[in-house]
Amino acid sequence: MAESAIFVWEGTDKQGKKSKGEITSSNPAIAKAELRRQGINATRVRKKSKGFSLGGGGSIKPGDIALFTRQMATMMRAGVPLVQSFEIVADGLDKPKLADLIRSIRNDVSGGSAFASALRKNPLYFDDLFCNLVDAGEQSGALETMLDRIATYKEKTESLKAKVRKAMTYPAAVLVVAFVVSGILLIKVVPQFEVVFQGFGAELPAFTQFVIGISEFTQQWWLVIIGAIAGGIAGLIAIHKRSRGFRERLDKLALRMPVAGTIIEKSSVARFARTLSTTFAAGVPLVDALNSVAGATGNSVYTKAVHRVRDDVSTGQQLNFSMRSTGVFPNMVVQMVAIGEEAGALDDMLDKAASYYEEQVDNAVDNLTALMEPMIMAVLGVLVGGLIIAMYLPIFQLGAVVGG
Repeated sequence: MAESAIFVWEGTDKQGKKSKGEITSSNPAIAKAELRRQGINATRVRKKSKGFSLGGGGSIKPGDIALFTRQMATMMRAGVPLVQSFEIVADGLDKPKLADLIRSIRNDVSGGSAFASALRKNPLYFDDLFCNLVDAGEQSGALETMLDRIATYKEKTESLKAKVRKAMTYPAAVLVVAFVVSGILLIKVVPQFEVVFQGFGAELPAFTQFVIGISEFTQQWWLVIIGAIAGGIAGLIAIHKRSRGFRERLDKLALRMPVAGTIIEKSSVARFARTLSTTFAAGVPLVDALNSVAGATGNSVYTKAVHRVRDDVSTGQQLNFSMRSTGVFPNMVVQMVAIGEEAGALDDMLDKAASYYEEQVDNAVDNLTALMEPMIMAVLGVLVGGLIIAMYLPIFQLGAVVGG
């Protein structure tokens, strides 16, 4: 059997309008026959160049998937057929890799596969939650509505992740800048002063001697220092990936951090509420919905809590009672869930809770940014100012002796 390949075609549809696209086939003749079955008169069919395949055009990010989902929801709400929606969205993209992914899904769907089944062939980009929600939309006959909900969910989730990343990146940037500036001063500037001090013929102040000692150590071992830091970071990342216990301890520690811990806690609660609201509103049973929610919280403390809640709910316990017993959910969220369960509007109350905590994360990140700006100035001022004082202290003392 001949190996399949992607062919680029140009032709006219049933209405005589010019169109173009891609199709997977074993040779051009079979590709033309398949296009004729679809009502397309192909005037040109050629094998797609490999130089413009999945490997290029930048990696596909979660934000790209959110954009794709929103565009598909918009197309379907406008009454555009599903297969044609894929083609329109793919043609309007700047990322060839993403466009190729969408065309691959389109080819599967046009070949008779369900949309959810086509998505499941790409687990790197579409997780179980995404695929299950699309499946629920197809089964209920409300795919366009479900795509709109998924798009909203993905957009809000990615926005929340971006805010948390911003909060975590800022302190890291301060440390990197401080490290680089200190390294440059110790390796390049302090040795110049040391040459000058050698001609003084007097004992240097203890602070100056201390800084010179650090400078000499840094000059001799700077490669080892950088290697140790890089190795330590790489080691922590490797342990974090492989050790569940280490991840749990790190996540617990992250929640106890001042300011940043509050942001992580609120973002986990927001993601819990947003994901549960979306899945429950899609008609997914609560126990099954909690299975999907557990992995979406972004923190192992909340993941374990959601698993415990799922087990309690599966035995008949009310959601709000189980959430309260974990001790990790804020009282406000528990109360809103209780009201939602009593009123039969759990998805609506969870949506309100998610919006509230997303706004809280936004405000906390802004406050952290405002707090970090003077801290950056203070840290750099202490480091740079301390080094400058250490270098000029002997000169000041010499001036005092001469003046005396």
